[in-house]
Amino acid sequence: MSQESRFTIVHANDVEKSGPKWSLVRRSLGVESFGLNLVEIPPGEGIPEHDERERDQEEVFYVISGKPTFEIDGERYPVPAGTFVRLDPEPTRRFVNEGDEPARVLVISAPRSSGYEPMGWA
Repeated sequence: MSQESRFTIVHANDVEKSGPKWSLVRRSLGVESFGLNLVEIPPGEGIPEHDERERDQEEVFYVISGKPTFEIDGERYPVPAGTFVRLDPEPTRRFVNEGDEPARVLVISAPRSSGYEPMGWA
């Protein structure tokens, strides 16, 4: 791990963990303006259903590996590796890994009121 006051570099193997599933990327990098975590979902397991209304979090999920199913308001969507999913705070959501291999999913979140302003070209 390399850390200076202006940047942080951390290998995935060195990221702080919360239990066997969650890699606390945001905390390990010192990110303060948005959430960023990595979850590994073993076959037959998932993430409990929830929404983000209370925290007003817009979330983006990127499936790095595996073939999990994403449930949004009870509707099931297959999301193989390479798939992005974006959600407003209101819908209920959960990941379920019905595949034979672990699914790795990057989770990015921030309150809609965060003040982010996209660059004109992006």
